[in-house]
Amino acid sequence: MEKFKTLTLPTSKILLAPLAGISSLAFRTINRQAGCKFAFLEMISARSLSYSSKKTIEMMQTNSSDRPLGVQLLGSDPKYILPSLEKLREYPYDLLDFNAACPQKKVTSNGKGAALLKEPKRLRDLLKILVKESPLPVTVKIRIGWDSGKNAVDIAKHAEDAGISALCIHGRTRMQGYRRPLDYNAIREVKKSLKIPVIASGEIWDWQLAKKMFDETGCDAITVARGSLGNPWIFKEIEEFLNEGVMPLRPSMEELGKTMKEHLNLDIEARGERTATIEFRKFFIWYSRGMRNIKPLRGLVGFVKTQSQMVKLIEKLIATGQQIS
Repeated sequence: MEKFKTLTLPTSKILLAPLAGISSLAFRTINRQAGCKFAFLEMISARSLSYSSKKTIEMMQTNSSDRPLGVQLLGSDPKYILPSLEKLREYPYDLLDFNAACPQKKVTSNGKGAALLKEPKRLRDLLKILVKESPLPVTVKIRIGWDSGKNAVDIAKHAEDAGISALCIHGRTRMQGYRRPLDYNAIREVKKSLKIPVIASGEIWDWQLAKKMFDETGCDAITVARGSLGNPWIFKEIEEFLNEGVMPLRPSMEELGKTMKEHLNLDIEARGERTATIEFRKFFIWYSRGMRNIKPLRGLVGFVKTQSQMVKLIEKLIATGQQIS
């Protein structure tokens, strides 16, 4: 992988994407222990950061083992972006990514996220500010366009002109959201048109799809997002297959249970028992994804409110002995 200005990414070409409402320190730690070498915080609002929002500051929690670490900024107004960059100087991050890809209506209706895809020159100007003022290497996350027009190459070239270090691209338009097949060809055309590294995003659920992304787009790296939910081993699995041609083995039930309990404990340490346990309900669903005869236990998890209750449910899950399919 090429250098991102002052940052050289680890030998791994698989990055953990920022996941809204999910990418806590506990989540990142579990993924790192299972093989992830580079992770992002969840997306941070420039406006909220500029005002030192309590919730935003909590989202930015990290430690010395949580490296290298990227932060993704959401915004469209320099009056908030510039103060947010000053705030970021206080934190030990390694890479700054700018979000021009989020398809959510509450984001795009304010001219942020994927809305910037409709104005490539405006996006370029915002990126120029970031490149000039940021103490960190700057990248940008885009989609292949706003709608069926698909102006990915034009957007990407404007972004490259701003001086960014790399570009991450999701292979759908904003209007497609997360529906419809991924457009590998559009990603490949962007890769062919740029001199900087291109990181591909979308539908990385397993090592087969990771290989397909590399093969069909020629990208330099990929980000794993929803594929990491309940499956922190995905990074190691992809690495083993791409580097060694080894068919990955799924974790044992014992390893699954140990990981779930550690994840729960880490989050409780950071956010307290009740908040973390309730938050872990969705992770229980994700960790048990693909397992047979799991419906009764999943029906119970919505009532769990304490650590001991969750641990007992995890132990029941492991006791069933139903391997991941």
